[in-house]
Amino acid sequence: MHLLRLASALSSVSLTLAWATYIVPHSAGNDDTPALAAAFFADPKLATNATILFEQGVTYNILTPIRFPYFENVLVSVQGNLTYAANIQNTQAIVGSSDFPGHWFTFTGGSNVTLEGSEDPQWGWVDSHGQQWWDAMQEVSLRVNRPHGWGFQKITNGEIKYMKLWQPVAWSFSASGSKNLHIHHNTIIAISNNKTCLIGFAAQGTNLLFEDNTIFNGDDCLTVGSPADNIHFRNSYCNGGHGLSIGSLGKGGAVADVRNVLIENIDIDDSLYGARFKSWAGGKGTARNVTWKDIRMKKVRLPLGPKPKSTTANSTLIDTFTFENFRGTIDDNTNPGVSGATGKEVAIFDLYQGTAKAIIAKNVSMTTLSGAPVTVICDSTVITTDVGFKCWNGLFQPTAVGE
Repeated sequence: MHLLRLASALSSVSLTLAWATYIVPHSAGNDDTPALAAAFFADPKLATNATILFEQGVTYNILTPIRFPYFENVLVSVQGNLTYAANIQNTQAIVGSSDFPGHWFTFTGGSNVTLEGSEDPQWGWVDSHGQQWWDAMQEVSLRVNRPHGWGFQKITNGEIKYMKLWQPVAWSFSASGSKNLHIHHNTIIAISNNKTCLIGFAAQGTNLLFEDNTIFNGDDCLTVGSPADNIHFRNSYCNGGHGLSIGSLGKGGAVADVRNVLIENIDIDDSLYGARFKSWAGGKGTARNVTWKDIRMKKVRLPLGPKPKSTTANSTLIDTFTFENFRGTIDDNTNPGVSGATGKEVAIFDLYQGTAKAIIAKNVSMTTLSGAPVTVICDSTVITTDVGFKCWNGLFQPTAVGE
């Protein structure tokens, strides 16, 4: 993949331009969002050639959402700590209101925009108070209107680096509609004493490079949505979630367009899924040229394969999916929750007629924790080409293509 190298471009914004630095004010015990919003309204020049600084040594109260204006050549620097409101009901009311911008921190568009955290391990944390939300998830009324984190949307030539999220409540980072982004050295910690349920990185855009990120969560470490083209996710660590996903695609009959995705050199521990595709029944379009390679797993229940079929045929096409160089262990001590599965499967390729072609698993070496033989679920009436192993419901037997 020919990804744009953005670091040099982002650092070469002309120094001859007048550059302003705005230090976000803090009022102890009060919401700090209104003062920032008022500053943007009073001085529109802060949206161009400026640094918006949350300064180190301060914990800012972000009790209501921040909606940034359209930015050109702007650095948002989170050197201090940020904290959400702790009151669940008040937060739900805000998220459920008609004027909620979609994320607690919403970028509405721009060019040459950087969001950076602190490299100091004590500072630059964003605390969402997720544990109390997870504790309350048994109550149906508290499963809705959860605040999504950062919407880095409609940005051309951007960077997200060194951000640190503590117990985010819902989706962490979204890059919907952006292009030419470099997202690196970020940390998402959603470790719970019961259950976590959030997505790490959501990639919908063009020319997005993710690398050197660390994610502890309970849903997809990465989810690639539509439309997406030239997505590269590499050199990262995922723990506790649903692995590396394409989709979900095709909700409500939508036409999906996902292409040219490379996911490589990833460690995944204690996760339900490893590498997977998921789509809604009735969806249309194509996900094509997707590769997962050099994936190392420990205690993963369902290491690779598209989501098992539902009761309704879906027409989202899978075209040229490659799973290459997978190593590690399958947690077969826990029921994977898939009909017909024993928990010993390294791959589940169970799709509908006409929805898949050119799926190959190469150089896959996985063992079960119990020592039992590794198996597969594969429908040979749907997938008639060589997938790299014998396509049947039985023992995993690599073919010459898969060795």
